[in-house]
Amino acid sequence: MIRFENVSVTYEDAAGPTLRGVDLTVPEGELVLLVGPSGVGKSTLLGAVSGLVPHFTGGTLRGRVTVDGRDTRTHHPRELADLVGTVGQDPLAHFVTDTVEDELAYGMESLGLAPAVMRRRVEETLDLLGLAELRDRPIATLSGGQQQRVAIGSVLTTHPKVLVLDEPTSALDPSAAEDVLAVLQRLVHDLGTTVLLAEHRLERVVQYADRVLLLPDAVLGTPEEIMAVSPVHPPVVGLGRLAGWDPLPLTVRDARRRSAELRKRLESRPKARRAGRPDGRAPAGPLAAGSAPVPAPPAPDGPPSARPGLFRRLRRTHPAASAPDPGTPLVDVGRLAVRRGRVEALRRVDLQVRAGEAIALMGRNGAGKSTLLSTLVGMIAPTSGTVRVSNLTPHTTDPRTLIRQVGLVPQEPRDLLYAETVAEECEAADRDAGAEPGTCRALVTELVPGVADATHPRDLSEGQRLALALAVVLTARPPLVLLDEPTRGLDYAAKARLVVLLRALAADGHAIVLATHDVELAAELVGRVVIIAGGELVADGPTAEVVVSSPAFAPQVSKILAPAPWLTVEQVEEALRP
Repeated sequence: MIRFENVSVTYEDAAGPTLRGVDLTVPEGELVLLVGPSGVGKSTLLGAVSGLVPHFTGGTLRGRVTVDGRDTRTHHPRELADLVGTVGQDPLAHFVTDTVEDELAYGMESLGLAPAVMRRRVEETLDLLGLAELRDRPIATLSGGQQQRVAIGSVLTTHPKVLVLDEPTSALDPSAAEDVLAVLQRLVHDLGTTVLLAEHRLERVVQYADRVLLLPDAVLGTPEEIMAVSPVHPPVVGLGRLAGWDPLPLTVRDARRRSAELRKRLESRPKARRAGRPDGRAPAGPLAAGSAPVPAPPAPDGPPSARPGLFRRLRRTHPAASAPDPGTPLVDVGRLAVRRGRVEALRRVDLQVRAGEAIALMGRNGAGKSTLLSTLVGMIAPTSGTVRVSNLTPHTTDPRTLIRQVGLVPQEPRDLLYAETVAEECEAADRDAGAEPGTCRALVTELVPGVADATHPRDLSEGQRLALALAVVLTARPPLVLLDEPTRGLDYAAKARLVVLLRALAADGHAIVLATHDVELAAELVGRVVIIAGGELVADGPTAEVVVSSPAFAPQVSKILAPAPWLTVEQVEEALRP
């Protein structure tokens, strides 16, 4: 169905090819998962299948890519639209119409399908992806995860032979991600659809793949073969490597069946080590709910020695704005309600956050997480109730004053980026924050090494663009840091480096509040989890208690070793250490 013949892609002004010498064949009716670190060319390879590379992106494509016999060099994307359905990393760039139902029908209208066929397929897709209640909603009012489901649905309605999906579950809650992946698996198995899928959250998708393509070397093999050698792998594989299991498990079920000996080894450890920490506290991350900040060990795969030095320099050259005493709430929300049009986004929300706490907001798509963060930064005014941040009322405070107290990295990083190059963006961030020149650039390098100064932010991968936005916000070192889906597009190594940076900020007295569907991130970083459902807070407590009690939000290690208290591979490794 898809054939790459010695394909290389080089973009203008790039130091070298993004793809080099790719030669592979994808037969009809297979789901192929693309894996690799951020920026190695996964999106470029997908774009070469849909014809977007090079017809839309520019650059030079050498070699030949054919899809069902059509050469993408001579067929533009519009000439492949009946064959290839594409969903990119940014759902907003995908939309043409204003409402959910119209968007689902648009592709079929373009192909000239009969109205009766269109109506039937729209109804099927609304049910498949859980969008029926949103059919009349304006797309602009949907959450990021809801928009992602609409984007996926809009290509499913045209029934393409090939689906090209770039990070299709990055903004979805765990249950919605399972629903989407189940639909894709049904299309592959029942209809013979060929699916190419790039995804960093391998714990969600690797068990669905028929084959895995590891970039940048373009090594194609079975999931078991590739996961045995891949530098990026899900926690279940990391635990299997640590325990010496062969073959490596790809699912929680397989791992649980092999875990008896590992459980015995962990039970035999001294009681004070059972939580994966030398003091025997629950493995709730570096901070327990409401506790004073304590240093956390660095991620095992990052060079820790450079990072403390970086933050010492940040403290020396740009002291943080004065924060309240650790016993005084930095954030105090009381009986908060927010109405957005016809939607009651938040109701009766009570929340306090103290300096040094790291907190995760979790819940279904559309639950109100992003609305709460926007309220804390003053972008949305409360309908009723009170919001105080550093003793300021955000929506009535001058932004020039508020920005020194709170920083937000939104779901769409481009909203923060306006310069022509990465270097100019970092220089502006240093200047605005009063930081030492080079501070922002050093943070970018910490998170995603190898980004060139002259690169335009729009030419970065989603993960690289997110890292740049994170660096811009963290350069100012505000007492309160808000992050909305901060790991979208980040590979495991980049995520581990982000965890180290955020732990250092929390240990230095900054409060971290992140809205995320990444349960593995929550397990590694935060000491407290707040669950939001239907605009209300339904759970608030230590990470180990809240996530373990919920099958949807429990990390893989917790599911494998339950009811033991470990949440991450790092904690298990620490517990087994002599």
